[in-house]
Amino acid sequence: MCKHPLLYIESIHVFIVLMGYNFRCKMQKISPCLWFDNNAEEAVEFYISVFKNAKIGNVTRYGKEGYKIHKKEEGTVMTIDFEIEGQKFLALNGGPIFKFNEAISFQIYCETQEQVDYYWEKLSVGGDKNAQQCGWLKDKFGVSWQVVPTVLIKMLQDKDSNKTERVMKAMLQMHKLDINALTKAYREE
Repeated sequence: MCKHPLLYIESIHVFIVLMGYNFRCKMQKISPCLWFDNNAEEAVEFYISVFKNAKIGNVTRYGKEGYKIHKKEEGTVMTIDFEIEGQKFLALNGGPIFKFNEAISFQIYCETQEQVDYYWEKLSVGGDKNAQQCGWLKDKFGVSWQVVPTVLIKMLQDKDSNKTERVMKAMLQMHKLDINALTKAYREE
């Protein structure tokens, strides 16, 4: 039996994947696993409520085996498969060993200011206000998101360096990104 808690949990996850979800569905080549202390259910319910094209898949629970290592009561949620906009995720109640940080973030591409406003408002509730800069935010679970208007990408890829510099300067002063202000900077208005 594997005695290292991380390897034990990983081996349980591999077993679950092989025995369940991924044999019944087309397996996504790369899928993020989000490590929560003990609130994976709450987090998944939150994300499912924010994104319109989202669903919950399988839920696995801790059993008696491994209690001395994982310290989770039998029947407690271990993992939850969920999907947002076609991207599969796995949420894991792994304990307080790891915390989220800005080194990893999820980008939400928005066509309109209305979409930017919607995702910013929903995801920033209860999050770290000090982490809100240049379209980045942290939600109440510590997960980092980038709420990005697609027009910003086009502006920053323009061959005219004067335009891209103006857009970058404007963006660096924003918390939530403002398409009108970015467009004015781009057009030098």
